[in-house]
Amino acid sequence: MTENEDVLVSVRNGVGILTLNRPKAINSLNDAMVAGMSEALHAWADDSAADEPVHTVLLTGAGERGLCAGGDVVALYHSAKAGGADARRFWYDEYLLNAYIGSYPKPYVAVMDGIVMGGGVGVASHGNIRVATDTTKMAMPEVGIGFIPDVGGTYLLSRAPGALGLHAALTGAPFSGADAIAMGFADHYVLHDKLADFAESVIADGIQNALATYALEPPASPLLEQRGWIDECYAGDTVADIIAALRGHDEQAARDAAGLIATRSPVALAVTLEAVRRAAELATLEDVLRQEYRTSCASVKSHDFVEGIRAQLVDKDRNPQWSPASIAAVTPADVEAYFVPADPDLTFQEDN
Repeated sequence: MTENEDVLVSVRNGVGILTLNRPKAINSLNDAMVAGMSEALHAWADDSAADEPVHTVLLTGAGERGLCAGGDVVALYHSAKAGGADARRFWYDEYLLNAYIGSYPKPYVAVMDGIVMGGGVGVASHGNIRVATDTTKMAMPEVGIGFIPDVGGTYLLSRAPGALGLHAALTGAPFSGADAIAMGFADHYVLHDKLADFAESVIADGIQNALATYALEPPASPLLEQRGWIDECYAGDTVADIIAALRGHDEQAARDAAGLIATRSPVALAVTLEAVRRAAELATLEDVLRQEYRTSCASVKSHDFVEGIRAQLVDKDRNPQWSPASIAAVTPADVEAYFVPADPDLTFQEDN
């Protein structure tokens, strides 16, 4: 395999270990990392003739801050300003990887410790064994930079209990490991302080023994406990309806959610609401990723994507000037433009 310092690839005792290795950037994904993961996973998928066949994959992140904070959005910002070709290419390859993880033929163990956001969700939450911890801080925060949840995020958000997924999508707010399990983003709960022992146990004893030894019953999910007002308020047809219901609710948490949503990109909010609801009607992860590729390709041409990244991560003035400037100014045509087929559209091997 090709050498790649940004993702470390090794095999120990039949466990293929992928370590995202950009700790200073909280392991934000770049082209080389997507390519390195894809190459390793394809090589391990059918390696029965190898000297040391891989029976389990283990995904972790280097450093103490988290598995992965998402894609390298500053690189995407520069691509968007130059026409978006590099961004479209990155997303195309990234979403193919997300789909491949979603159908991987061997146990794929994702250790979702610390920050797991955006693209980090894409390389972890489509795996078949997903481990959250007491330090997990997960989010799909795209609306805060004028973008739409992607990497198969709308597939998971649309299938969360009640309206919990819409709440996470429209606020962009982080949620805990216990919430991640309740929402269908994770399966198992292991304490952060036991992760090194857990990983060694996966390698020495196998995943089932490791889970039997180290996995605990997760604590109660704060979001699940708030599902009453969440389901009630997010039932509205439009973002404006949802904000009005949140603002008018007795729960302070509902009013706080309204205030947070009001800071997000209006067009991204409207498209995200539509994207999550459409994703609920799509049968497969691949179908949803194709829709997300369309919304991403439309985003890279939009004002708000460049402006949102500028405000949050480039100039860091935290004062984006959105256009349209209000929810009321977003038209149905504005939203529909995000769902037109991309040129070329995202296709998978089974399509050909």
